[in-house]
Amino acid sequence: MTFNPRLEALKERHGELEGRIFDEDHRPRPNSDVLMRLKVEKLRIKEEMEQLRAASS
Repeated sequence: MTFNPRLEALKERHGELEGRIFDEDHRPRPNSDVLMRLKVEKLRIKEEMEQLRAASS
């Protein structure tokens, strides 16, 4: 397996977003706009990670 710094950074950011989404979702009054923005960013990062994995195969 090849070490890819960009992929590692994306994995870290993806994990951070998961935590932020969890925190926002479990607030007494979650902000749906913030949740949607975080989820869209998480999905974009996931897609980029998949592209990088496919390119390195």
